[in-house]
Amino acid sequence: MKAHASPYGQRLLRGQVPSYERLQAQLAGDGSQPHDQPRSLHCGWGRLLIGHTYPDPASLASALLDERPGERDIALYVAAPQQVLAQAPQQLFLDPSDTLRLWFSDYRPAQRVFRGFRIRRAQSDSDWQAINALYQARGMLPIDPELLTPRHHGGPVYWLAEDEDSGAIIGSVMGLNHYKAFADPEHGCSLWCLAVDPQCTRPGVGEVLVRHLIEHFMSRGLTCLDLSVLHDNRQAKRLYAKLGFRNLPTFAVKRKNGINQPLFLGPSPETGLNPYARIIVEEAYRRGIEVQVDDADGGLFTLIHGGRRVRCRESLSDLTTAVSMTLCQDKSLTHKVLANAGLQVPAQQLAGNADDNLAFLEDHGAVVVKPLDGEQGNGVAVNLTTLEEINEAVEAARQFDSRVLLESFHAGLDLRIVVIGFEVVAAAIRHPAQIVGDGQHAVGALIEAQSRRRQAATGGESRIPLDHETQRTLHAAGVDYDTVLPAGQRLVVRGTANLHTGGCLEDVSERLHPVLVDAAIRAARALDIPVVGLDLMVKAADQPDYVFIEANERVGLANHEPQPTAERFVDLLFPHSRPAP
Repeated sequence: MKAHASPYGQRLLRGQVPSYERLQAQLAGDGSQPHDQPRSLHCGWGRLLIGHTYPDPASLASALLDERPGERDIALYVAAPQQVLAQAPQQLFLDPSDTLRLWFSDYRPAQRVFRGFRIRRAQSDSDWQAINALYQARGMLPIDPELLTPRHHGGPVYWLAEDEDSGAIIGSVMGLNHYKAFADPEHGCSLWCLAVDPQCTRPGVGEVLVRHLIEHFMSRGLTCLDLSVLHDNRQAKRLYAKLGFRNLPTFAVKRKNGINQPLFLGPSPETGLNPYARIIVEEAYRRGIEVQVDDADGGLFTLIHGGRRVRCRESLSDLTTAVSMTLCQDKSLTHKVLANAGLQVPAQQLAGNADDNLAFLEDHGAVVVKPLDGEQGNGVAVNLTTLEEINEAVEAARQFDSRVLLESFHAGLDLRIVVIGFEVVAAAIRHPAQIVGDGQHAVGALIEAQSRRRQAATGGESRIPLDHETQRTLHAAGVDYDTVLPAGQRLVVRGTANLHTGGCLEDVSERLHPVLVDAAIRAARALDIPVVGLDLMVKAADQPDYVFIEANERVGLANHEPQPTAERFVDLLFPHSRPAP
């Protein structure tokens, strides 16, 4: 039999929200056990203030203004938000997020089973560290577990998704039992902080976390689950609509702070810029720097502040000279400049006739082929060990530049170091595109599915091409597009780790070896370039051995969040715009 909403829930769904005074009286006369004082719960990143437990708008506004620095408090179920905002209109704002509710009577179990990961509660220091790394990668606030309201006082519970093969934490979600937290007469609950690792290759992690929370609270006799979702988060809303959530006409209020700026400042002035330009424009906008979009498709914009104008194409700006740009674009010149600076570089020569290419191969055993002037991994083939492979790769590279280079191949990890203003700002190991077998789907289908996930996670900037290089990598591993991999088997499907061809990043900024830091700064000074992405092959990020591969004058700063790449870039252009410490 279908359960019915309580009178208060029915009025919420019709948009008839009672006053503070009436709601307090209803709670007290409901037969439940209401708390006799305002209720707030700490979630590790800030407090949830239960709006209707506060006696009047002034007391709720006062509680929001007590927010601790670096945290984000949220007042929920605010019956009269205009009255709360009127108490401090310069400091508070109405959250533009939507509140959704699922009545458990409407819930239907999943028809598909997702495998390869398990759901369990967070319980150790290493769990919290892994969850925080995930949240920071998603631009969310980290959790301080010491601040959590204890569960026996109605505090939250964090669940995580753990990869069964690697043990990595690939997703997390927070749940709150409202009856325990504030004697909710509706016997409800809520979901917060849903996040999935952007590099995750397992499908369905987000959906399984949501379903797990729903079924957990259903087993506790609760009746509904609420959540808050950004009004423009279409991907999340599609999932929630699929599960049966409906809009709930209630409100949330937050305090104006640096964390919440995107919510109360409104959309930034650019339209159609790619993520690499947008991250810079949004940082400029936050600082009050005027932005003039010149060509959205090309990522071209001009920043204007204090009578100074700087033109940019993503992270390439007027500060980079034509000579420095040429030194990066022409990989043979990059090689000479870095070698002359005493830095480690691979052997290199222009591709020539078959005899020349064969002699180079015999000298080095394995070869890399790349266009002399190329970017985004186009035309690059690595670890070639036969003359036939080299000849095919040279022809493919000539589609991007008639001049093609041969380099000695050096095994190791692909490291990108970002240097801004001759200081290392970020570093990341770039891993090549890979898939995980499920025992059912062919390699080709798994590549296409992973490519779609990478495109969704990067705004269309990353995908796995089904080209000759992908096929060559598969054949080298003894498989083809039609092969069905055993469940859990991982397979690298590209030889290069470029993000534009489906690769992913592992941030290593905090453990970069001092020798690598020094080499990167020396390379940037040798090229005399203020903003550069340097690619090296290394044994490990915390070991000193390296070989420089190339330099990139236009760095994808958005790829290195949460490192402050955009902040340091705008600091470089407009040092007087730096926020006060």
